[in-house]
This record gives sequence, structure tokens and C-alpha cells, in this order.
Amino acid sequence: MATYQLGAKEALFAAIIWENEPIPSGRLAKIAEEQLGWKITTTYTVLKHLCNKGIFQNQKSIVTSCMTYDEFLSGRSEKLVNESYQGSLPAFVAAFLRKKSLTAAEAEELHRLVDNAVICDEAAE
Repeated sequence: MATYQLGAKEALFAAIIWENEPIPSGRLAKIAEEQLGWKITTTYTVLKHLCNKGIFQNQKSIVTSCMTYDEFLSGRSEKLVNESYQGSLPAFVAAFLRKKSLTAAEAEELHRLVDNAVICDEAAE
């Protein structure tokens, strides 16, 4: 099971992988050196850590993701709702809306998403 938590530097590194995959690990190390200022040992240490989290894999020196960026974000969001709001999406949305107003377009998009979710649930029955 993937761990959906990344530190700031891990997130930057993960973005490099998602943008360039499949990528040879040597090329990844060069990009990390150029963009993050990392030594090769740092790159391989962080890569191993992210592979252990189940987000990426390094097979035969080719790095690929085990999930898309959208899947990662979805898992991270689900984890937040489950841990902080006892799995209640309405409680999460209510808390979010206490600090932020929605535009008409955002409200319409949320309405569309909810309508589609209900349709999916009805189809599953």
C-alpha cells in the first residue's frame, strides 16, 4: 500500500519523475543534480525511499511510477478526509468552505461532480 505523504523536496523530486518517466536512473540523477543541487547518493537514497512508499519503482535502472500523479493526489486527499474528518466528505467540504467562498463556476463544477458520483453509485447497485 502506498504512503501518500511527501516532504517538500520529495514532492519536487517526484514531479521530475512523473514528468520524465520512464527515465533511466542515471539520467534522473543528472536532472536532480541540475534542478535540485543533489549529489547522486542523495538522489538514490530519496528514490529508494519513494520506491519503499510504493509510489515509484526502479527496475533494471529504469524508474517508473506505480501510480499517476492524479492517483497520488486522490489517495492523499482520501487519507486526509479519513484521518481528519472520520471519512466524512461533507464534513471536509463544510470545513473548507468556512474559509473560502466558491465562484459560480466552482459551485457548478462541484455540483456536476456530485451528480456524476451519484450516477456511478446507482449504476453499481
